[in-house]
Amino acid sequence: MPKVGMEAERRRSLIDATVDAIHERGYSDVTMAQIARRAGVSGGLVHHYFGSKDQLLAATMRHLLTELGGAIRDGLVKAETPRERISAIIAGNFAVDQFQPAVIAAWLAFYVQSRTTAGNRRLLRIYAARLASNLTHNLLSFLPRPEALRVAEGTASMIDGVWIRQALSDARTDRNAAIAMVEDYVETQIAVHVARSVNG
Repeated sequence: MPKVGMEAERRRSLIDATVDAIHERGYSDVTMAQIARRAGVSGGLVHHYFGSKDQLLAATMRHLLTELGGAIRDGLVKAETPRERISAIIAGNFAVDQFQPAVIAAWLAFYVQSRTTAGNRRLLRIYAARLASNLTHNLLSFLPRPEALRVAEGTASMIDGVWIRQALSDARTDRNAAIAMVEDYVETQIAVHVARSVNG
């Protein structure tokens, strides 16, 4: 009889193995059998839990999205102002355990697969809508709604762009530089609006 929690432990080990395998071999070249071996389980078990490689990638991304959401919530708990909440959202998107080469490679695979896999596309749309909504809500303290929507979209695009550029780069990840780049964009956009308001 399996130990209590064994299934959850095996699923987590398979998700971790998926992230590492994608980083090492690329999503197209990695097989379910290779992921199973890396996780130390049988190929049949990985098919039993996830069914297909696309479903395994979707489960991996749901896990990473949950961790990402947790990092953002941890930051929001400490934030006291709308501007601090914007910073918490930005920093959470570059959390230490997320903004690293293996996870970045998994995210890139997820973006590519979302174009042809309906379930992954839906997950990505939920993530993107939540990010834009959270940013817009806090930007409304500084900008009228049309501007808040535009800057939220620009901020989300910068976050995604930094991740994609990092995926294509051999440079070491630098979360502080990434955060500073996005923060500079937000600060500049708010300052431009304030200047326009003052100058009439």
